[in-house]
Amino acid sequence: MEVLKSGRKIIKGYIMDEQHKDIRHELNQLGVPVEVLDKSAFKSRFPGASQGVAFEVETYQPRILNQWLETVDVTRDPLIVMLDGIQDPHNLGAIIRTAEAGGAIAIIIPKNRSAGITGVVVKAASGAIEHIDIVEVTNLSQTLTTLKEAGFWIVGTDLDATADYTEAYHDRPVCLIIGNEGKGVSQLLKKHSDQCVKIPMQGKVDSLNASVGAGIIIFDILRRKRE
Repeated sequence: MEVLKSGRKIIKGYIMDEQHKDIRHELNQLGVPVEVLDKSAFKSRFPGASQGVAFEVETYQPRILNQWLETVDVTRDPLIVMLDGIQDPHNLGAIIRTAEAGGAIAIIIPKNRSAGITGVVVKAASGAIEHIDIVEVTNLSQTLTTLKEAGFWIVGTDLDATADYTEAYHDRPVCLIIGNEGKGVSQLLKKHSDQCVKIPMQGKVDSLNASVGAGIIIFDILRRKRE
């Protein structure tokens, strides 16, 4: 439904067993070809959990950093999220969904050593990818330098940080860095950070899933911005 609202080009629609007549009607109105498949054929072509509908769409084109920055109004104190080597597509999709819901305007991902924008990521994002910019860059540390020059305050995440996540600055343009599922944020990016924060643990485990950690910090920043 979010794809239909966004205006993204839809090449073809696939629907299982005459379901989703409302979506089929909209696709027909747009002149998009629709193929109706029986249950076994649909599940064979689109394995995994589904709701009986799939779209073939134009490729998601990441934004170019400098061109994207020209469109950003830093006076509105935007929040962006940089991902340092998130390799699990479900995690990437979940972070995109969380970031968009929490008011972030963009996700920055590296071209290499990171999950790309795939069907799994789009599904995990549950429509949020249609409403947030994805910026793909070659070098994360150079990107942080560019962001600082543009006025962004860089907040890294680090289990050994002395500051609590509730102390992360929010009253300015902020770039929040979320690290790899296993290694966390790289030492180089921590050195480029203006501030490093941690989520204090009360239980026996010493870390959280990347998307969960991102959600805690993003929504705390949102809370304080609204206050």
